[in-house]
Amino acid sequence: MLHPPRQSLQVAAVPRQRVPVSERDQDEPWHTEAVCRRDEAGLFFAPSKEPTAARLSREDAAKRVCARCPVMVECREHALLQPEPYGVWGGLTAAERRVVLARRRRREVELKNAAHTVAAAG
Repeated sequence: MLHPPRQSLQVAAVPRQRVPVSERDQDEPWHTEAVCRRDEAGLFFAPSKEPTAARLSREDAAKRVCARCPVMVECREHALLQPEPYGVWGGLTAAERRVVLARRRRREVELKNAAHTVAAAG
């Protein structure tokens, strides 16, 4: 199984003071504030042939880390836009992200169809 590069999530040498996302320098990458930078990377990515119970427990623990993260939304959007095929990103597993992406695609089609119907009626 392929894993995304982990270098962008390595622990910083000197912890920085937390700054609200809206007040951060826009040039600073969102992941510099990620809580997972201080946690075990293995928590977010499955080892090969992981038993289901172990996977569910690990994913739950990863989601608890994500829940307290100030950049969870940015992380989730990154994983949805890339799209990241593995691991827990922004509090969502790969399977959960596939569901979100399918819903977004379905909603986009519905909105296009509605706009086309309005344009045709007008």
